[in-house]
Amino acid sequence: MNPLLGKLHPYPFERWRLLTKDIVPSPAHRPISLGLGEPRHPTPQLIKDAITSHLAGLASYPSTLGDAGLRQAMADWAHGRYGVALDPATQLLPVIGSREALFAFAQTVVDPTWRGRPGADLAKDAPIVLCPNPFYQIYEGAALLAGAETAFANSDPARNFAADWSAVDAATWARTQLMFVCSPGNPTGAVMPLDEWRTLFELSDRHGFVIASDECYSEIYFAPEGQAPLGALDAARQLGRAGFRNLLVFTSLSKRSNVPGLRSGFVAGDAALVKAFLHYRTYHGSAMSPVVQAASEAAWRDEAHVVANRAQYRRKFARVTPMLSARLDVRLPDAGFYLWAGIPSHLHGGDDIAFARGLLAQYNVTVLPGSLLARESRGINPGAGRVRLALVADTDECTEAAERILAYIQSLS
Repeated sequence: MNPLLGKLHPYPFERWRLLTKDIVPSPAHRPISLGLGEPRHPTPQLIKDAITSHLAGLASYPSTLGDAGLRQAMADWAHGRYGVALDPATQLLPVIGSREALFAFAQTVVDPTWRGRPGADLAKDAPIVLCPNPFYQIYEGAALLAGAETAFANSDPARNFAADWSAVDAATWARTQLMFVCSPGNPTGAVMPLDEWRTLFELSDRHGFVIASDECYSEIYFAPEGQAPLGALDAARQLGRAGFRNLLVFTSLSKRSNVPGLRSGFVAGDAALVKAFLHYRTYHGSAMSPVVQAASEAAWRDEAHVVANRAQYRRKFARVTPMLSARLDVRLPDAGFYLWAGIPSHLHGGDDIAFARGLLAQYNVTVLPGSLLARESRGINPGAGRVRLALVADTDECTEAAERILAYIQSLS
């Protein structure tokens, strides 16, 4: 058995299941879950039609590189969204959702035999994969199974909970081989500005590490249409970084198009990274089904359903956020479909796990404790005292959940 498996932490939802196994939720309330970040708006009909009209593709083995028409649709979307010109033959690659791609990419990039650079006193140190904190747990698992150590940049409440990369010390940067960035962030919704990208690109040039930018929430935002969040490719373009050196962006249809079960996305950026990743994936068995490719091309070529989806989230957040902000430390995020809510100290002493357990028991509403989404770093767990609320259901259900949360807070007061 691979000994590295023993380093993996239980997934947050498994930890939550164990923490609540003794709870019998209130039978007076139907269950409402704000715990899982699974889009629950209806799947657009154009995607369903594309699937049913291309079922003949099941009779063919797919290519790992993907169909040329799909790759062109992805390149066209990236040009329209970010103003970047990508070569569909060399600078992008279809993937089976961003989750598996993020994990597999670490196995491609990390060199577990690396023990320091010339002139550095790092002979006994393993490579580092740097992550935001809180974070999507795939980053950590991918790093550990690739033979690397993890390091974390804690979120900064003063900047709407964006990761504080400035707190990472020089020795950590020198050992970093791969850096995961999540913008818009999960769970905080923070979007990185151009100056921050400039700093990270300069650090990447200095130390030679690769940046993997997870942007699966990029199309759910609250600014007016035409003011979409900045992405890594666009930042690189604005900063004159032709070729996107040491940068790969990961995006997905799951949130954008309400198709989490389709398992479809793409990676784009540095052609050398794409080439190495393609080589890995030809052995990995991760070619996208021709049926899924056809549905994905239809989705990437249509923006009307994305605008309508975004409008649903805007209405939902506009109703729920003011309700909860009256009693919790919460405000509208930059983007994404989570609220990152702080528990006041007079409620369970600000204990996020106790708050979430009590809410489930008394009002049958599931939220995810923030401390389960982070690791202790620099003496603190930056998720402690907060809960993540995934506003993925329809507006009425999310509103009912918010009403129950307020009633629970009132009962504690």
